[in-house]
Amino acid sequence: MIKQILLTSSFPRLRCGSAIVAYLLILILGSIPGARQDIGEVASGLILHSCAYAGLAFLMFTGSRGTLAVRALTAVLTIALMGALDEYVQSFFPYRHGDVRDWMVDCTAAILMSSFMWVLWSRYRIQPSH
Repeated sequence: MIKQILLTSSFPRLRCGSAIVAYLLILILGSIPGARQDIGEVASGLILHSCAYAGLAFLMFTGSRGTLAVRALTAVLTIALMGALDEYVQSFFPYRHGDVRDWMVDCTAAILMSSFMWVLWSRYRIQPSH
């Protein structure tokens, strides 16, 4: 089952759609007054941003088509845009603030996850869809 999840590009539309739904949930739940402070008791912003955006990058990498380079570039650029929009939206709320450092964490998580997936798929010779 793990192999089916990590090493295939099956259900690409479902994976990309899931990434968009998850991202919208991040935006919505992050906009609820007090929600960020409550979850901050469980995990730091660094951990939250790293895990969330690495997960989104995974979904985008495995859900996109093309060579491994195209998949990685698509995932990283999409996450960069998503992270920037997230920080921009946060700047409109008096109880939140946009932070470039958070965006940098998002981009770093996307680069690391995309690199990991590229290596994993190369090692196991997974044929990307074109």
